[in-house]
Amino acid sequence: MATQLFIFTLILISLSGETEAHKLFRTEKHGGSTRFNADPKPQFKEKYFPQIIDHFNFNSMGNGTFDQRYLITDQYWKKGYGPIFFYTGNEGDIWEFALNSGFISELASQQKALVIFAEHRYYGKSLPFGKDSFNIPEVGLLTVEQALADYAVMITELKKDLGAQACPVIVFGGSYGGMLSVYMRVRYPNIVAGALAASAPILSTAGMGDPKQFFRDVTADFENYSPDCRDAVRGAFQRLQTLAQQEDYGRIQTKFSLCKAPSSPKDIHQLNGLLRNAFTLMAMLDYPYSTHFMGSMPAFPVKVACEIMLNGPDLMSSLRDTAGIVYNATGELKCFDLYSLYVECADPTGCGLGFNSYAWDYQACTEIEMCHESNNVTDMFPPMPFTEQQREQYCAKRWGVIPRPGWLKTQYWGDALSTASNIIFSNGDLDPWANGGIRKSLSQSLIAITIPEGAHHLDLRESNPADPASVIKARQTEADIIAQWVKMARQRS
Repeated sequence: MATQLFIFTLILISLSGETEAHKLFRTEKHGGSTRFNADPKPQFKEKYFPQIIDHFNFNSMGNGTFDQRYLITDQYWKKGYGPIFFYTGNEGDIWEFALNSGFISELASQQKALVIFAEHRYYGKSLPFGKDSFNIPEVGLLTVEQALADYAVMITELKKDLGAQACPVIVFGGSYGGMLSVYMRVRYPNIVAGALAASAPILSTAGMGDPKQFFRDVTADFENYSPDCRDAVRGAFQRLQTLAQQEDYGRIQTKFSLCKAPSSPKDIHQLNGLLRNAFTLMAMLDYPYSTHFMGSMPAFPVKVACEIMLNGPDLMSSLRDTAGIVYNATGELKCFDLYSLYVECADPTGCGLGFNSYAWDYQACTEIEMCHESNNVTDMFPPMPFTEQQREQYCAKRWGVIPRPGWLKTQYWGDALSTASNIIFSNGDLDPWANGGIRKSLSQSLIAITIPEGAHHLDLRESNPADPASVIKARQTEADIIAQWVKMARQRS
């Protein structure tokens, strides 16, 4: 999901080096209808918080701690009075989200807020057991419950340290991070006054809804550009399937510029997954300007993809070149390595690569349910089922765990949210995750905002001249609601 959600990165931008953005920041240890514009850019300090390893078992780890990374800026803050805007980090390096969630800093500038981006345990540099974090049983402390408790403890302690006890806290998150923002408001309403959950698929990841929905909605993005585009993609996959049935592996290697010729149905399955995942990312990140989030993407990647599919020399070469938008943005790859560019996992929409992918794979094997499948009937992709039984078999073999269907729904209410309050659910119509979330307001304080031209949490991104009117309006509505929440919280205190 990739944060599912989720928390879904394939070509990660490295944020650990000395980039231009990082030159603005320094690392420290923690001791105990209006366009928004923020000027200057947020100057985050990177810090580490001594976080409890296991919040729920006093015997297993005692009061042992690990260093949890967070980013903080007080440059906009009216000290001791302004609200705290807290980003509930999701499935990746926290810099990746801080540098792609500029609306939060823009809003902080307007509302004089302190801004904190907290990194999720087991992601980025927040590894409770260092290089051993993904061993069994150490990985077992990677749960939604532990992550929420991390954030609750961090908020409480930082408020004390910063003299901010009277400052209302609003949590923000996108995708899986948006789910966590919802859960924070539900689980810790004593700490959090409100939540903005952007593109948060809290229903589909709790096992609710149609498993065909996700790839049907990916297909709809391309179909809405042109039905001919959808048909071309479907036709290309069908031609690939024909060659696979004929075991014409040499021609498949040539057509798709593969580093190594496939030699089995397993390799063809891997190729199908890699290609399908490229369309998933282009649908999710169909922004009206080029971005460097989860890899480099041109403006309107769905349009770019369809133009390639409809104007290439033949369907399979066009399918290869379309996938190259995601996997070969620089044009430097001479061939595609099936098993290094894409790793199949318990999330059919992709887990990404590296340590972060291990963490997300484990979560998709435990609490996060994503049995999405394609079928070449309701979508344009090859039939690739992923049933509960297949998930259980994979997870038992990979992690030695048996998933618990329905646990998220039990823990965090599913669609039975009527007794909750102060949550914004924003979704863009271009986002294939949208229909896995809350699309209609549930009460006066459980508010759904639809962004017709919006892709995956576009509203969290910084203002851009290419922004559609719908996202400008959505941000203003969000700003007004959040200001009201802050005012109400102050009146109650």
